[in-house]
Amino acid sequence: MAIKGFKNHPYIPNSVPEVQKEMLKAIGLNNLEELHEEVPEAIKLKDNMKLPEAIPSEYELRRHVEEILKKNINCKDNLNFLGAGCWQHYVPAICDEINSRGEFLTAYGGEPYNDFGRFQALFEYESLVGELVDMDVVNVPTMDWGQAAATSIRMASRITGRKEALVPKSMDKDRFLIMKNYCAPDIQLIQVDYEKETGQLNLEDLKGKISEKTAAAYFENPSFLGFIEENGRQISDLAHRFSALSVVGVDPITLGVLKPPSQYGADIICGDLQPLGIHMNYGGGQSGFIATRDEEKYVMEFPSRIFGMAPTGVEGEYGFGDVAFDRTSFGHHREHGKEYVGTQTALWGITAGVYLALMGPKGMEEIGQTIMQKSQYAVMRLNQIAGVEGSFFNSVNFKEFVVDFNKTGKTVKEINKKLLQKNIFGGKDLSSNFPELGQCALYCVTEIHLKTDIDRLAAALEEVLNV
Repeated sequence: MAIKGFKNHPYIPNSVPEVQKEMLKAIGLNNLEELHEEVPEAIKLKDNMKLPEAIPSEYELRRHVEEILKKNINCKDNLNFLGAGCWQHYVPAICDEINSRGEFLTAYGGEPYNDFGRFQALFEYESLVGELVDMDVVNVPTMDWGQAAATSIRMASRITGRKEALVPKSMDKDRFLIMKNYCAPDIQLIQVDYEKETGQLNLEDLKGKISEKTAAAYFENPSFLGFIEENGRQISDLAHRFSALSVVGVDPITLGVLKPPSQYGADIICGDLQPLGIHMNYGGGQSGFIATRDEEKYVMEFPSRIFGMAPTGVEGEYGFGDVAFDRTSFGHHREHGKEYVGTQTALWGITAGVYLALMGPKGMEEIGQTIMQKSQYAVMRLNQIAGVEGSFFNSVNFKEFVVDFNKTGKTVKEINKKLLQKNIFGGKDLSSNFPELGQCALYCVTEIHLKTDIDRLAAALEEVLNV
């Protein structure tokens, strides 16, 4: 709504007092406070908020924001070895080119009035991820891996009618808390210990905790601590022996060189699309996926959207649309939806589809081999530093590995502070979330790291530890 002669604030529409007055008159109110009459007085803010003075012009606002952003310490100006759930991979230019197109970037819900190929793009993304993980059905992405994993557990609970789920103690603590919060109060998460020497899931502990109450056994491959879980088939078989589901969280960038979880018994596969052509975006760029077989008992438990292809009625013509739309919270009976999903990261799904189409099977194999070779070189190189063990666990790692600093006499916090002075982001400090490991850090090496980068890290660590 606008009134001739009045100019709105460029960032706050309808903020002019005269405009507000006309709008309030149209709905039968005298002032803005009447909009909030039902809010209890005890929780109303009575004083003015302590906000800085308003910036009067767009130019000054831009200058102000740019000055703030300049304080950010980024991975362009610093050498980065941080991973732990958000990893620095190379993003091909075509990924940014496609996802910035207006018909994708501005299409909020993908509804017909704003759809210019978005349904088909998401169908192609689902097909490509389905081929990668060797499953039939893939959802429009959730917000992140944590939500995808939690949703997978809830799906398993609805399918089995059970209220317990087993999860690895070695998983990311933040992801565990997301899952715990999302599954509460009706689904209990029970942690399974790991082998101290190898980090592998402790099968004896698993056998002692699994029962007829178990809806799912959830594990990750690679694990949060970087090593490849070698007992996937045994874990899945044990879950199936108790009529529970095997749910596996996976880093999709590994699947050019590792078997997909479907080939060692997974019933539901989940993970994050962020490695597939998505920038880290100040720690963001997360996008969770879920995949299952094309069986009704699984498909009907997906809370999020699934796109399919079907004939339109015109001979030789096909269209793309929602599969079993009514089961979602977007459907006609929202109160009967499987779960409330809300906004999804569909744009990142399209981006991941572009990345997979660009790479193809051979490209995914090559990047997987490259990452493994570089990470193994990094482990070898760090092992040459006195007092440092380049790999805490006796297992094969993919792109992340736990570096042991316990014999150096220095804390990871101290080491990382010194590395930052040399423009290097050290590994994630594990001493808080995994106190049993002592002074250890989770380091990440991907295809973006050159041999000279790894050698630079090793040299920097030698200097830091000898000071």
